[in-house]
Formats: sequence, C-alpha cells, structure tokens
Amino acid sequence: MSFNTFGRVLRFTTFGESHGPAIGAVVDGCPPRLDLSEADIQPFLDKRRPGQSRFTTQRQEPDAVRILSGVFEGRTTGTPIGLLIDNVDQRSKDYSEVASAYRPGHADYAYDAKYGFRDYRGGGRSSARETAMRVAAGAVARKVIPEVTITAWVEAIGGDAIDYTKFDAAEIGNNPFFCPDPDTAARWEQLVDDARKAGSSLGAVIACEATGVPAGWGAPLYAKLDSELASAMMSINAVKGVEIGDGFAAAALSGEANADAMRPGANGPEFLANHAGGIAGGISTGQPVRVRVAFKPTSSILTPVETINRDGAATEIRTKGRHDPCVGIRGVPVVEAMMALVLADQKLLHRAQCG
Repeated sequence: MSFNTFGRVLRFTTFGESHGPAIGAVVDGCPPRLDLSEADIQPFLDKRRPGQSRFTTQRQEPDAVRILSGVFEGRTTGTPIGLLIDNVDQRSKDYSEVASAYRPGHADYAYDAKYGFRDYRGGGRSSARETAMRVAAGAVARKVIPEVTITAWVEAIGGDAIDYTKFDAAEIGNNPFFCPDPDTAARWEQLVDDARKAGSSLGAVIACEATGVPAGWGAPLYAKLDSELASAMMSINAVKGVEIGDGFAAAALSGEANADAMRPGANGPEFLANHAGGIAGGISTGQPVRVRVAFKPTSSILTPVETINRDGAATEIRTKGRHDPCVGIRGVPVVEAMMALVLADQKLLHRAQCG
C-alpha cells in the first residue's frame, strides 16, 4: 500500500524524486470555474525556490511549473489538475558516499529497512525537493478559499527567537529569513553563516496564521481541523513538532487562564484571547487559526558523523553537495501551502454536509 495522497474532498498526490527528471502533483476535487494559470502558482514557488541567498542550498532550480490538465480557457474544469516541474540541476555524484552508508537523522536507513532498496540520490522521495509540489498544490487550494489570508514567518533559528514586541509583518518579505523582526534577522545572518562554514546545520520554528476563517469549518473527533492541520504539518520533511494555539504551554495554565473568554459582539462573539488557536472541538471559531511548526536541523552535513554502512559495519559519513544550512527557512511557503490545502478541504467538507 502506498501513501502519496493527502486530503478528503480536495485531494492532492505528489510524485517524483529529487534527482529524477521531474516532480509533479495531481490535484483532484477542485471546484470548477475558478480562475487559474501558471502565473497564479509561480509566485509561491519563487518564495520556496533554492539558490536565492547564501543561507539556502545553492542548487539552481527555476521551479517553473506547467499545468498539464484540468484547466481550460483559464478556468478549472472540475477534473484533475496536473502540475509538473522539471528538475534541471541535479548532481547525483555528490551522493556517492550516501549510496553505501546511512546519514544519521535522515530517512536513508528507514527507507532501506522498509523497501530493501532506496534512491540515494538526494534522498529520493524523502528529499525536501518534494515540497515544491505541495507549494504548487497549495496555490490551487488558495483559489478555493479567497476569503482567507495565510501568513507564515520564521519565529526562531537555532534557539534564537524573534522579539514579538518588534513584530512587523511588512518585514517578512524584506529579508532571506522570512523574519518579521529586522534586528533578529541581522543576528541570524551571522548565526546561519557560522553553521554553514562549520559544515553544520540549524533547526527552526515557523509560525503560521490564517485569518478570515469563518466559524464552523472542521468536524468532531476524526476530522478535527486541528488534527488535520497537525497531520499536514507533520507530513512535511524535517518537521518534528506541531503546536496549535498555545500548544504545550497550555498545559501550564489554569482553566481560567486558558479559557478564551467571550463577550457579545455585533457579528457574533468577541473573544478576549485565542489560546486555542482558533479551533474548539475540532471546529473553527472564527478567530485566527494559529500553528507553530518545528523543523529539525538538516541531516546532510559536512561534519563527519558516526554511522554504519549497508553491511552493518561501523563507519563515518560526511555529506558533500549543496544543502540548506537551515531547511526551516524555505519551509515557510510549505507551511502556508499545507495550511491552505487543509482549510480548502475543510471548507468543501463543511459545504458538503451543511450546505
């Protein structure tokens, strides 16, 4: 059994490998008559594209998307939307050592244990290269939820967090870190540079907020909006933790401190807090939907690490090639895409049941 598809009504399937000829996605269940062109998708891919600064992998991929099906005369037809991106800058020779030994922290050993065979070139399907198609699919999903605005930013790198008293949303697109705090962005330049020059890597935390989500999206128990979001975010390569609202910090609060108190408002309740991250009982409350996502440090590093080879013998490995010193930086558009895909799916689910 294979698991390469995500979603319930709006479903997308990705295919392809990091060093194969191309990567692609099929988006199925998209409503008809929505305006859609490659120009609607490309700006989101450009945000994720590698090689744009010294703080990301220097692999040069234009990530130019082509729409192969499901669109006619600039509008969606209601049939599967085929999306394709050619790979143009592979250097498979960089992975000669990975062919015979496992990178600790990467999926090398786990894939070999499951399949008895693996594509070692860049990690194959376990490479973050696959996330380009999530971003493309997410651009389609945004067409389904025009009432929603989704914004993500990097909150911390290597344990160094932004100062939320200096939060400026306008700064997110003004630096290579998607950082809303210019002072912190300046510190991160040195932090990431030091890790890169040392042949090491750093982890990151990404925060994401969706505004304009009406009350009522989601479902009780087995299709909760928060459980779908957690599943979506955990499916992203290198993600090791997800929080909704206050997340783990809520466990340290009292009941009254954690409660999102309500008062009468002109258009429904006015909430005095949002500890729940805009979701209660698995259903949106109308408040901003908020998630935080933790990315581990990149496993492909130049620093030698103890490991074993395919025969089980002890050895060391250092990964040559072009790798992100902090893969979480380029995770920002991916987190936004997965938020869009979940919200669009939940909107269609809600409409199917409740009209």
